[in-house]
Amino acid sequence: MSLTVRILIALLLGLSCGIGLTEWGGAWEGDVVALAQPLGSAWLNGLQMPLIPLIFALLVTGIAQAATTARTSGMAGRAIALFAILLTASAAIAALAGPFMLHLWPVPPGAVGALVGAEGSTQVPDMRPSAQWLLGFIPTNPIRSAADGQVVAVVLFALIFGFAVTRIADARRAQLTGFFEALADALLVVVGWVLWLAPVGVFALALVAGARSGLATAGALLHYIGFIVLICVIVTLLIYPLAMLLGRIAPGRFARAVLPAQAIAFSTQSSIASLPAMIQASDGPLEIRETSRSIVLPLAISLFRITSPPANLGVALYVAAMNGVALGPTQLIMGVLVAAIVSLAAVGLPSQITFFTTTGPICLAMGVPVEALPLLLAVETVPDIFRTVGNVTADMAVARIVDQQGEV
Repeated sequence: MSLTVRILIALLLGLSCGIGLTEWGGAWEGDVVALAQPLGSAWLNGLQMPLIPLIFALLVTGIAQAATTARTSGMAGRAIALFAILLTASAAIAALAGPFMLHLWPVPPGAVGALVGAEGSTQVPDMRPSAQWLLGFIPTNPIRSAADGQVVAVVLFALIFGFAVTRIADARRAQLTGFFEALADALLVVVGWVLWLAPVGVFALALVAGARSGLATAGALLHYIGFIVLICVIVTLLIYPLAMLLGRIAPGRFARAVLPAQAIAFSTQSSIASLPAMIQASDGPLEIRETSRSIVLPLAISLFRITSPPANLGVALYVAAMNGVALGPTQLIMGVLVAAIVSLAAVGLPSQITFFTTTGPICLAMGVPVEALPLLLAVETVPDIFRTVGNVTADMAVARIVDQQGEV
């Protein structure tokens, strides 16, 4: 039985037990909740423990590898530049559409704070632009910034450090990147140990949520799934006119070309499994030159996940709405930038780890509580289907675009 299935079962059992305690537990309810709450909190703390150093190590190695690849190949450089622009644009779409969607289709009544029984707050850190605010992004002590959970400062330092690594001698660069790769590998082992206990932690958190909010928790989870899926669908649909305009291809022809790969992505939730169909479409109806396809498609599968920034930012927007956190333009802009950057840290990671390494920093940067993330992970299977379909569609679109721009 896969970890995802075990987490989902734990979620359903925890909610059922929590709701049952509310209805029939009587005097037992308070004692059981008092026992489950610290258990769930301890597991959540263990999950957050390696987050900051893991993000730093992954970003340094990812930036260094991407910058080195861009310098060694002109086409790879153009592709990576296009990736960066589109990742930022896709996150901006979520920042614009997400609050509007939640206004038209608000979180169900009674569900605010439902997940893990959050207290709810309308307070966010003061992030109004000012000289002092801007200076706060430059960490005078990166270690202290990491200890204080100042994610934006840590991400900025990781970016600068990653680019600096590309400017040193090859032997020393290999040693340094090897160190950070080993550090990331070790931290991923720690995350794996914590995730092995995920069914226990999710059960405890779900029990507390079910006992405190009852069926409102289940309604919030279903509403959340629909919200994230809709964001992914919007981003995917916008890829078609982009391919038509920049890739100079008829929308109907592009749609027919990508459909087989989309079907595989939908059924497998794997971009790599869709690669043979993507190659076939590139050599056939997309008419992409072999030199372009052989460079751009592997890079896209490795670095370019267009639905990651908008979906992950959507998670932060939804958790903020559930907890009554009011987000201003500055928080949204910060979320867009962090979402686009940390998507590089998700390269090659399992979906359960990816969820936390990408959504956690966004929530922390925007001042949004992270306590609800474990329960949202339990229902990530459905949104992940639409994430993968969007990623595969974008991979083929950028391959066509880069190939066509290379002919100009």
